[in-house]
Amino acid sequence: MVNYYKTENGRIGEIEAYEPGCWVNCVAPDEEEVQYLLDFFDIPPELLRSALDEEESAHIDSEDDTTLIIIDVPVVEKVSGSITYSTMPIGIMITKDNVITVALKESTILTEFAEGVVRNVMTNYKTHFVLHIMLRMATKYLQYLKQIDKISNRIERELRKSAKNKDLDQLLDIEKSLVFFSSSLKADENTLEKIMRGRHLKLYEEDQDLLEDVLIEIKQAVDMSATYLTVLNGTMDVFASIISNNLNVVMKIQASLTLLVSVPTVISGIYGMNIIGGLPFDKLWWFPILISGILMAVMYFILKKKDMF
Repeated sequence: MVNYYKTENGRIGEIEAYEPGCWVNCVAPDEEEVQYLLDFFDIPPELLRSALDEEESAHIDSEDDTTLIIIDVPVVEKVSGSITYSTMPIGIMITKDNVITVALKESTILTEFAEGVVRNVMTNYKTHFVLHIMLRMATKYLQYLKQIDKISNRIERELRKSAKNKDLDQLLDIEKSLVFFSSSLKADENTLEKIMRGRHLKLYEEDQDLLEDVLIEIKQAVDMSATYLTVLNGTMDVFASIISNNLNVVMKIQASLTLLVSVPTVISGIYGMNIIGGLPFDKLWWFPILISGILMAVMYFILKKKDMF
């Protein structure tokens, strides 16, 4: 699907047809729309093919009069009742007259621009518009990282009460999300640093300031994701040790109880045998019980001293 947007009265709005200086947003294009982009905007096929690759990592490339910037943006999805975070690539192509964004599925970042949520962004100022997309991307990373931190703290409180497989699975999903975020943020940071060198995009003074703001936000997100990932790894190691220790305690108590229960079993077994000459006090029914009780008490005292209970 191909849509056109243009800034009017300080707000981005959709227009019916193409105009110079408009923003072209293409989401999950079919073959006909891909061919339209190639022919109408004279986009090199290699760049468009790269922009439509779901495994493509963040980078910047130029060919002829078209510059391609691929950025990894954060994505939040609800799967089987739980929230998962991941990343997806978005291709931003800067042609002579327009900015064209290409994505395989809807992105919250581009949707907010299309719905006019982000104000005072001029689509005809190409570098200015692209940097605002990147700034929104960095803001989303920080927003989602704060949400991940709150979710992990809630799960940690639940695990302190009782360790459940569901909570451990959620922690594993969060760890995977942080790994995706960390990897994508580093690639985005490298791409922004290449842009800052000014080899691929012409940067004006106000663009330079905006780019520095984006880099600051990205670096903050990189540090946050690394910190949260380190804390989460430590938390999972601690809970794994706690679960293992609890299992050892249960096994230790179970072994001690088995030893205690075996005492009356052995005594009753001996007194239940037909031994020639008889056993001491075999006529007194309470004697085996007394012996068993005394031996169990002695064994309990020894096991207690050995910290087996």
